[in-house]
Order: sequence, then C-alpha cells, then structure tokens
Amino acid sequence: MIFDSLMGMFSVDMGIDLGTCNTLVCVQGQGIVINEPSVVAVKKGTNRVLNNGQAVGIVAKEMLGKTPGSITAVRPLKDGVIADFDITEAMLSYFIKKALGKRSFFRPRVVIAVPSGITAVEKRAVYNSAERAGARRVYLVEEPMAAGIGAGLPIAEATASMIVDIGGGTTEVAIMSLADIQACESLRVAGDKMDEAIISYMKRTYNMTIGPLSAERTKIGIGSAAPNGDEKSMIIRGSDLISGLPREAQIGSLEIREALREPVGQIIDCVLRTLEKAEPELAADLVSNGIHLAGGGALLKGLDVVMSQATGLKVQVVDDPLSCVARGTAVYLENLAQWKETLESDDDEY
Repeated sequence: MIFDSLMGMFSVDMGIDLGTCNTLVCVQGQGIVINEPSVVAVKKGTNRVLNNGQAVGIVAKEMLGKTPGSITAVRPLKDGVIADFDITEAMLSYFIKKALGKRSFFRPRVVIAVPSGITAVEKRAVYNSAERAGARRVYLVEEPMAAGIGAGLPIAEATASMIVDIGGGTTEVAIMSLADIQACESLRVAGDKMDEAIISYMKRTYNMTIGPLSAERTKIGIGSAAPNGDEKSMIIRGSDLISGLPREAQIGSLEIREALREPVGQIIDCVLRTLEKAEPELAADLVSNGIHLAGGGALLKGLDVVMSQATGLKVQVVDDPLSCVARGTAVYLENLAQWKETLESDDDEY
C-alpha cells in the first residue's frame, strides 16, 4: 500500500472514456490529451496492428471501407463493450503510451467509464485489457455517473439529476442522487444505430448502398429529430444496388429525419421507462431540474425538443457533451478516496 502510494506520486494517472466510436483520455492536471476514433488497422486474418502498432485512431479510421484485401480496419468495441479482446488491448496500449509520452517509467492508475448494463464477464474483459495494456491498477465507473460529474451536475446532493448519455454504441439513462444511481436503463441503440438506419433508408428508397462514414457525415450534416425551419439537402455518394456502379443522390433533411425516427423513438422510450422507475420525491425534483443530454448523440438537432415534448420536462444539452464522460473520469481520479464506495476495481485497495 505504501509502495503503491509512492508510485502514485510519480505515475501519470488517467481517466479513459472507452467508447464504441471514439476513445478519450484525460490526464490529471492536463485535461483531455487524446480524442481519437476507436479503430485499429490490422493485417487480415491476424491481430497484428500495422505500422509497428501505430495504425490506430485517426490513421486507422481513414482506412475504413477503403482497405485492400490484405488489411482490415477494425472497431474492436461493439455496443459499448469489447468485441475483440486482443485488438482492444493493442488499442489501449497505444493510447496509454501516447498519453504517457516520455513519462512511462511508472505504470498508471486508470479509471475507465463503462456502460451501466454490461455483464461481469464484460467487466473482466475491460480489466484484463487495461492491465495487459500497461495499467498498474484499473477502476471502473458507470458512464452515466461519469457523465453527470463531468457535466457538473450536483449528483452528490439530495436532489435528482437526470442524464441521458447517447454515445456510439449505447445510450445510458440514469437518475442520480446522493452520489449513487437511483434508477437507470442501458440501451444498445445510439449513434451507430442511427447510421445504420440511414444506410437502410438509402437501400430501401434509392436502391443505393453507402458506407458508415458517409452515413455519419449525413447525420451530422442534415440529420434532425424535429423540424427546425431550416430544411437542408446534400449529395450522398455510394454504389447502385442493381448495377454496382458508383452513383450519387440528393437527399433532404426531412428524409433523414424519417430514417432516424425508429432509433430516436427507442431512445425516447428508454427515457420514459427510466422516469417511471423514479421515486416520487425524485420525480418531483426533475420537474425543476429537468433532463441533461450528453454524448455525441446529444448533438442531433431537435432531439432536446422531441424529448421535452415526450416527457413534459425541460431538456438541455450539457456543455461540451462529447467530452463530459472523460472529464468525469478525471474527477473520479482526483477523488478516489471519496468515491471508492461507488467505484469497482480489480483490487479492494486504492
């Protein structure tokens, strides 16, 4: 314990938002030092990362859908959990070493945000991957708790705070009070499902197939959950399903809104189910405190409007929703002794 405390004085401890789409690393005293896609380029049929282990993140994402037969660009996390153990370990190792820089003599303590609905087996996979990637000690914190703290919500007070964290693989909905989660739902419908919905719409309506990057760009460019008086259109390029030849189509924001109706509806239903679980006093607090949106999905235009109409509560997007989970892990890191009762770790000591 004493030795670990001494190591803690010299190690560069970090919080990690290990997301399906992006991984963010926050270092104590420095803020967010890494924000890169959770993508790894490997030799096909192996787990060997290209470029001496450097084909990770931004470099690898640029290869998605464009790799030759001998290379595969892989997203090792699916629906917020590890789908490929070895590649996740390689990705974490790359990000941890990059965050440490030249200060890599002491292995760091790491706080990792995970979906609230993951199983014990999935948690163990996170522990093992982080430890083998170079972490000295690993702590897990539930994503909605980290998002609430990173957003500056008063989750430690005797009042209800509600967060809806829409990431790439999962949507985490939680009502928190007195430093704990009182009611929560974890839904494996989020940004990726929105992209898939756009891809399916293009196939059904235009007999055209597009890639996930094109779908994501379309969602960001003209996607919306509610009319906003500023209907736009854009050109989408892909392949004709019949001829197989390249082609393009012009699509409007009204069509994308229709394509996103199902995943948006599932998220709204998840929010309503969580509200139904709230104790009466907490529900009363939410009338004045409202709902806070975090994660990349919070940036979908009009989502706050639709959610407010469905719940009757005020809904607002938190400041910098993309990074609030990572910021929350950093706060946990700074207050491990205070938060140890709510943290899960690979060791009872901290």
